[in-house]
Amino acid sequence: MDVSGYRPLSRMLLVLSEEHKEHLSFLLRVDSAVVGEFGRIALEFLRRGSSPKIYEGAARKLCVPVETVQHGVEGLMHLMTESSKHMISEVDFLDSVLILGFGEELNQMLLQLYLQHNSEIRSILSQLPSNLPAYHNLEWRLDVQLASRAIRQQVLPVLTMRILLTGGNDDTGELSRKVLQTDPGTLLHLISTLEGALAAMKTNHARRIFRNIK
Repeated sequence: MDVSGYRPLSRMLLVLSEEHKEHLSFLLRVDSAVVGEFGRIALEFLRRGSSPKIYEGAARKLCVPVETVQHGVEGLMHLMTESSKHMISEVDFLDSVLILGFGEELNQMLLQLYLQHNSEIRSILSQLPSNLPAYHNLEWRLDVQLASRAIRQQVLPVLTMRILLTGGNDDTGELSRKVLQTDPGTLLHLISTLEGALAAMKTNHARRIFRNIK
């Protein structure tokens, strides 16, 4: 059997570092027009790369250090790229930024910025070089040993999986292959454990932890 794709997780909350939170806190001290301008600059930097002159011009208008503007724009750019990369939903986006302490108006403004540009951001990210291998395909085969010289009657099933990957540090445009073997009992246990972890992530308790994790 050939498996050619996968589905994203049903729940995905961003975990923001303390440094990221500090950079984004600058948005609380400016009006909505400035936030919109920062969003425009962040998207432009994703398309064309950063420009120190733009940081300097914005810093002069706001009467703040250049580093403050740079950190604010970079923090906003990181928020948009991580949200787009993981294709998080509207609810998950709002839950993720809740810990920042923004008002409803600012949260909705950031949400609209994400919804309007997430497809373009994902397209830009897909064109960037990556050192990490990416999933391409999965092939599997089930072998069953029914007898051996020592034991006339036995049933020993073994599942062999071949994972095809693209990219990586030695990217030559060719697919790399990883072969794994396991018995059905171990595979079922692994599936059960992962499903339990996904179910736990959907609970209110887990959401509260994600909001307050440092």
